[in-house]
Amino acid sequence: MTDTEKPLPPDELGRRLTEVFDLVGPLYRTAARKVELGEAVEGASAGVRAVLNLLRQNGPMTVPQMGRAQALSRQFVQRMVNDAAGRGWVETIPNPAHQRSSLIRLTEAGRATITAVLAREHTLNRQVGGGLTDAEVRACVRVLTEMVRTFDHVDLG
Repeated sequence: MTDTEKPLPPDELGRRLTEVFDLVGPLYRTAARKVELGEAVEGASAGVRAVLNLLRQNGPMTVPQMGRAQALSRQFVQRMVNDAAGRGWVETIPNPAHQRSSLIRLTEAGRATITAVLAREHTLNRQVGGGLTDAEVRACVRVLTEMVRTFDHVDLG
């Protein structure tokens, strides 16, 4: 095993992951702006896009479930759901598991909207250069997934 294949000591890992944070913030903000530029086409803000995509991936969910899945407040998710419902992209259905917490599901119009948003994002993502390999992308996803998992369970305060 070479030095680049060995797990990093905690202090070095911390310094290297700071580099990731320094890139993730600007990347997220730039991507959110690109999504919202498409709002003129689809009408979906970055927050509504997140809700629509979560429902596309998971099927019907409650607002609290969506909040936990996205590490967002229930109130923010509720506002995004209300916006999406006002546009006819989601609907409320009874929740057999919990009478007071309805399920939210995509409508056909919502499915068409998130499909259009994702197609536009795919076109943008195809333009990423650098000759990235599958192994590099898998490694990036692994790192970010581990960071999310860790920070979801660690109290930093």
